Amino acid sequence: MTDRLRRACRALISVSDKSGLVEFARALADEGIELISTGGTRKALADAGLPVLEVSELTGFPEMMDGRLKTLHPKVHGGLLAVRDNEHHAAAMRSHGIRPIDLLVVSLYPFEATVAKGAGFETCIENIDIGGPAMIRAAAKNHTDVAVVVDPSDYAAVLAELRQHGGATTLALRSKLAAKAYARTAVYDAAIANWFAEQVRDPAPAFRAVGGHLLEPLRYGENPHQSAAFYRTSESRPGVATARQVQGKKLSYNNINDTDAAYECVAEFDPLRTAACVIVKHANPCGVAEGASLLDAYRKALACDPVSAFGGIVAVNRKLDAEAAHAITDIFTEVIIAPEASEEAVAIVGAKKNLRLLVAGDLPDPRAGGMLVKSVAGGLLVQSRDNAVVDDMALKVVTKRAPTNAELTDLAFAFRVAKHVKSNTIVYAKDRATVGIGAGQMSRIDSARIAARKSEDAARAAGLPVPLTKGSVVASDAFFPFADGLLVAIEAGATAVIQPGGSVRDDEVIKAADDHGIAMVFTGTRHFRH
Repeated sequence: MTDRLRRACRALISVSDKSGLVEFARALADEGIELISTGGTRKALADAGLPVLEVSELTGFPEMMDGRLKTLHPKVHGGLLAVRDNEHHAAAMRSHGIRPIDLLVVSLYPFEATVAKGAGFETCIENIDIGGPAMIRAAAKNHTDVAVVVDPSDYAAVLAELRQHGGATTLALRSKLAAKAYARTAVYDAAIANWFAEQVRDPAPAFRAVGGHLLEPLRYGENPHQSAAFYRTSESRPGVATARQVQGKKLSYNNINDTDAAYECVAEFDPLRTAACVIVKHANPCGVAEGASLLDAYRKALACDPVSAFGGIVAVNRKLDAEAAHAITDIFTEVIIAPEASEEAVAIVGAKKNLRLLVAGDLPDPRAGGMLVKSVAGGLLVQSRDNAVVDDMALKVVTKRAPTNAELTDLAFAFRVAKHVKSNTIVYAKDRATVGIGAGQMSRIDSARIAARKSEDAARAAGLPVPLTKGSVVASDAFFPFADGLLVAIEAGATAVIQPGGSVRDDEVIKAADDHGIAMVFTGTRHFRH
């Protein structure tokens, strides 16, 4: 790509994000570039003592309709769209008194931020930018002649080229800026489209757009030969994308995925009711527990599967304290994520320079809606978030024996966890802690066997004579298609079962439970997770 230098003589600036604005505009003026602006941007520049032409003086039309109409005018768009080397375009410009605009600087109305604040419908509508995207698209289309800037982080690169090339920019930079400009308007329109679909309650709009802005490029994806990057969407849900990294090396693709899984799971446990800890390995919980303190919860979670916890992700639902931080850092841990962290805890984690500590500020709401997107070859699968919570379900006792109050507490706990384990899922729990987890198997009976075997392994590691599953309850994310999986759980020592129900063989499964004197409840809600 040749340099194709284009001198910038006139710049139109209209920004909602005014960070670095005055310094940038002053540097443009120092390069002899004429400044044109609108509204609040023009006022900020004028107040800084910079000479600036109001757009209405350029167009001959006043701003009108409460600011909806400012820049939608041929003298603006003609100045952006005219191909400088095209004689017909040049003739039209001369005929209609249109002067070229060589540099466009626009940051759009803060629609995404307005929605995130919970603003009303009309306020959100008024924060949909019309003139900005139109100008951006025009300038980007004509990037052979016009430079377009949509992000203050690009101010320095533009100024560097102007100074290096005597007030001109290269085609290479203009092309890069144009690509970014189209991506920005695409993400902006995606946010509007998805918000509007929610307003009209359309779960399957004819067109679906998904977009985000780059948080950081990643060293690689799931494997070293895969490229990857981390993007943030307009969703305001607290979690790994919104968290502040207090310390530690950069997160990897797998770290981000696992940390998200851990934090979503721990959010199922109300911090006002109990302390809770989740340990995740390869996107699946390997230990979950409630406790009187974070330290208690962590120790109980670790006891479920101490082998798998090595190199895992730890999420807690309360402010990370020094006691819990000491215990967590006793073994190799990749990431800790918490709503907050005490100064002591930060210092303790800081002694492990590679251990990442993320502070998310809040917990995500497990009942909140949202959109989940998964790519498949040639398409996207889009679904609403699984926001079903066991506390809201009407549990139905289907066996002769009803569960005890203690069993009910553990059943609810186990079903909360099962929601966040890959299908097929079997979760054994006792005293509000997991004691065996079977995940991601092709048959439910295999998940039941694996969970029981891991419980035996953990018991041996702790020097206990019996498997931890003895006297536990068991949760299944979906119905038991046959009684065999249930029988494995009964053999492992489970005394009560929670499952959705709905199998054609429910009667057979219920009979097996009754024959062994165990309690069973149906939730009517399935928690498949693939």
